[in-house]
Amino acid sequence: MFKIIQFAFFGTCLSMAFLLGATQKPNIVVFISDDLGRWDTSIHGSKDARTPTMERLAAEGMTFDDAYVTSPSCCPSRFSLLTGLMPARHGAHPNHSKVKTGTKFLPPILKKMGYHIASFGKIAHGNKKFEGLDFNEPKRTDMCVEVEKYFKSNKIEGPICLLVGDRRPHVEWTKEMNFDPKKVTLPSFFIDTQETREHWARYLTDIEGMDQEMGRVLKFAEKKFGKDFIFLFTSDHGGQWPFGKWNLYDYGTRVPLQVRWPGKIKANVRTSAMVSWVDILPTLIDLAGGDVPQGIDGKSFAPVLFGKSKTHREMIFTTNTGDKEMNIFPIRSVRKGQYKYIHNLRSDAYHTNHSDRLRSDGRGAYWYSWYDAAKTDPKATEIVKRYHTRPEFELFDLQKDPSEQNNLANRKKFQGKLSELRSELKKWTTAQGDDLQPHQDPYLTKHPIPEIIRPPKKK
Repeated sequence: MFKIIQFAFFGTCLSMAFLLGATQKPNIVVFISDDLGRWDTSIHGSKDARTPTMERLAAEGMTFDDAYVTSPSCCPSRFSLLTGLMPARHGAHPNHSKVKTGTKFLPPILKKMGYHIASFGKIAHGNKKFEGLDFNEPKRTDMCVEVEKYFKSNKIEGPICLLVGDRRPHVEWTKEMNFDPKKVTLPSFFIDTQETREHWARYLTDIEGMDQEMGRVLKFAEKKFGKDFIFLFTSDHGGQWPFGKWNLYDYGTRVPLQVRWPGKIKANVRTSAMVSWVDILPTLIDLAGGDVPQGIDGKSFAPVLFGKSKTHREMIFTTNTGDKEMNIFPIRSVRKGQYKYIHNLRSDAYHTNHSDRLRSDGRGAYWYSWYDAAKTDPKATEIVKRYHTRPEFELFDLQKDPSEQNNLANRKKFQGKLSELRSELKKWTTAQGDDLQPHQDPYLTKHPIPEIIRPPKKK
């Protein structure tokens, strides 16, 4: 009798081992766009953008309507992705800065789980190699060609984590215009000029090109991995347009995020669960069967993906400290429910950035036409003024005012909500160890905006 039980137990163990062995870790593909806000995509309401690959991902997976980055500039945002930490904690708060010594990255966790991690294009800021990579190809164009070449030349055992970062629609935008400037639809808070329309048509052309490249990567992944793999698409922050990049309005911080995993994640699902970029790698580690590290700011939203929860975060925090001499305007914000509170820490200073300072072709030359319009058009005057000067406190009802044009901070009716969110933001910045300081002396509004003259590029 004992031998029969022993044999049965042994057989069960063999069956368990077989099943566990058959359950392989999923291959993972992450595709990241550079400088793309959610509104500038067909899946989030753009009347002009042609993004069929995103539409396919929406039809075959889950689309997040309330996904946010941690900061609206490349360096702090991408380090938050790679570390699961908010900018004040990983240390690269201003753009073009470095993380604190000893900061731990999350990709090594996937590597220890047996993943081969290959990066193409821009994943880390500056296309740089980062901890945990097996391969890094910094070339910013034709990434799919490089991907196919790499995997054709290298036989790789075990699961793969493929990271692809397209430089588009980061400036400088292509000179091509696949869209008619006269027919495009500009955001309502822009100044409508011919120069703006032409730049917008170029921007849309870059978005279209990025989406096409993502389609090629998706097609390659299906050929390489079959149907059973995770595909995640997102963007590092909004586009380099007024009130977008380097701003904490939703146009700068709210981004597209889509996750597709046939047979595991239900198709054609949209969720209003609020998630942050610090949550992405913890989620992928979780989906791959690993243990999410303690003490980071990110947390897995796998329950949302599997339909077990409709919510993820109660609040979303975002930060901006600035970018060298072009942008010296520290901002912090919190969103809770339908309300968003923004604290402009130096309301005595001008908000500026590369676009209005440099005004170069393909990135901000349209600003000349904005300033010209502001000389005679009261509406244009108000837009330019609102861009450069901000009140200390801003409060918006995102449900009624999604483009954040109606500041409620001084309205008596909303003082309770303002006080609540100020308290939440203060509590959070204190816990983060955030000193709330600009990275260098700002441009005070009591003086004219200084002209920035940059030396010509060396040939």
